[in-house]
Amino acid sequence: MYKRTLFILIIIFSCNIFYAQNINHKMKLGFHYGFGNEIKSNDFSHTNNYYKLQLYYALKSGKNFKYELLMQPELNLATHQLLNVYFIQPDDPNYIEKRQKFSNLRNVKEYVLNLGFIIRKPISKSFSIYLVGSVGPMIIDNETERLSKGFAFSDVLALGFSSKIDKITFDIRPNIRHVSNGGLQSPNLGFNTINIEFGFSFSI
Repeated sequence: MYKRTLFILIIIFSCNIFYAQNINHKMKLGFHYGFGNEIKSNDFSHTNNYYKLQLYYALKSGKNFKYELLMQPELNLATHQLLNVYFIQPDDPNYIEKRQKFSNLRNVKEYVLNLGFIIRKPISKSFSIYLVGSVGPMIIDNETERLSKGFAFSDVLALGFSSKIDKITFDIRPNIRHVSNGGLQSPNLGFNTINIEFGFSFSI
């Protein structure tokens, strides 16, 4: 329950930060849904689907490119299963118990706050492509054989395509995501997923 409360507080705090800067109507608010899978592995399976608020703030418009800040409160719902029990070695304490434990399909919730930077290239008045890189802290509610429960980081690199119809902008955004805890706890092998997300945004 406290994790849900923390996630809601993060969203409220994020909105307050961006509204405080909304002087020249440079902001957009949006929502994205995405899903993906671990880059091919014979040792485990890992799938995820996620929901993101998108809070954009326009920094600068140049002759060829536009630059934006992006804040993304996110709820990520993942499933994980150890496929190769021999991945857990006998020198690991309680290795038999861990093999049995992690061989069962596990649900993992992640509460994330990513901060990103966008470089956007307008192609026409209504269409643009962009690169976005983001990083941020997260809380994981369940452990796996690859990553401990608790605090970790989410890093995302994405290529996006935007199309504006009237006052609404629609996005398609393939991305690569890496999750680990920076060596703060063990284990820390983490996950690498390939995802695609869809969403919309509008000026506020």
